[in-house]
Amino acid sequence: MLIDKSLADFVVNTKYANIPHDVISVAKKSLLDTLGVILAANTLGEGCLEFVNMAKDWGGEGKSTIIGFGAKTSPPMAAFANGSMAHALDFEEVHDSALVHPSAQSLPAALAVSESLGGVSGQEFIAAIVIGNEITTRLGMALSCNPIEYGWYIPPILGAIGATAAACKILDSNENQLLSAFSLALCHSSCSAEIIYSPKSIIRAVRDAFPAFAAVTSALLSHKGITGFNQPISGKGGFFKMFAHGNYDTTRLLEGLGKNFFYTNISLKPWPSCRGTHAYVQAALSVAEEYKLAPEEIKEICLIVNPQNIMLCEPLESKKRPQTAIDAKFSLPFTVASALVYKKLDLDSFAPQRLHDKKVLKLAGRVTYQTSTKIRPVEGGLIISTNDGKTYSKYVYRNELYGSPNNPLSKEHLIAKFLMCSQYSFKKLGEETLTDVIDLVLNIEKVKNILSLIELLN
Repeated sequence: MLIDKSLADFVVNTKYANIPHDVISVAKKSLLDTLGVILAANTLGEGCLEFVNMAKDWGGEGKSTIIGFGAKTSPPMAAFANGSMAHALDFEEVHDSALVHPSAQSLPAALAVSESLGGVSGQEFIAAIVIGNEITTRLGMALSCNPIEYGWYIPPILGAIGATAAACKILDSNENQLLSAFSLALCHSSCSAEIIYSPKSIIRAVRDAFPAFAAVTSALLSHKGITGFNQPISGKGGFFKMFAHGNYDTTRLLEGLGKNFFYTNISLKPWPSCRGTHAYVQAALSVAEEYKLAPEEIKEICLIVNPQNIMLCEPLESKKRPQTAIDAKFSLPFTVASALVYKKLDLDSFAPQRLHDKKVLKLAGRVTYQTSTKIRPVEGGLIISTNDGKTYSKYVYRNELYGSPNNPLSKEHLIAKFLMCSQYSFKKLGEETLTDVIDLVLNIEKVKNILSLIELLN
């Protein structure tokens, strides 16, 4: 009971004024980043249009916006559509320790509820995002097992709880309503670990439609008086029992809650692929630049991989020739080869025609790997052997990884990333509008009504 009450107390009683300035600063950058990624997924996200069209068809007349399309629908269906786009390009924030993408679920949920409710200030909105993301992060960090062992793919399941917290914060829920909403979200939440074994499936791309939808629906139902459980998180049949067989660390979950914000240790991605590929992409780009290597000079590329990241290499022949963009983003052979061939890795690297790029596929075919426990999951190394007998090696460690808290994206890079992503939106936004969006987001604490942001995005 202590765990559930402590989490509820944190969500209900934490206000904007209680959140340190540096935490708000991280959240604003994350907000701009996630909005940009959603805009790009308007046209680049595999499967996203089907979710958008369903949201339009099923949502009826509503007040909540599908970002980039300008269409209005019900709050749950707006969250559904926007959630499908938030992770579709695998270009949004990531927490390297908790292994979650918290804004991919919380932003669609909080935005849909805020617009429907009306009158939500920028301070209230950004506080809800921080609170929801902190819940997602702490739940992830508290796990002392890998739920994949039990058949669960946990990031979107964790995100459903955090996004529910964000939606409830917008609605000014009391503790009972919050626990009821957590209970309802728990009954919505699932994501099969089969997602990592099915390279032809695009569910991995659009997965966050479901937790965002669950969060909004659960929050709204709790305000309709639907009563949930007393212990949806720590109970005998609660979250940790269901998905982790009771393997969790209470200290990591609750220590410093409300004072220390673990969410701020997120990384903003410089490349649109699985975070586990980034150390290798960074290493490949570094070697290519330093030694001016041409792809045809390379005989073999041996990757040094933490055992946890074998899924990015296996089945090896399949990973050398991925069939979908999302599978390519989770392929070390493809991402490393693409970086070495084109000296960059960007959104165009995963366009349909690039999946059949002969130069990239030929080089990907020369990739092998070895496992090592001496490097952590977010770290990586590679050894390149050339036709003339030379070898070049490069390791990228956690504190060097670009986009991480120790080596963050610059403000200029973040803005450039947002502008680049916005060029792929369904409804094109003018240069002046984009400048206004950037200024508003980075000064969101001064915004009297979050509707002003949504109107700009429309």
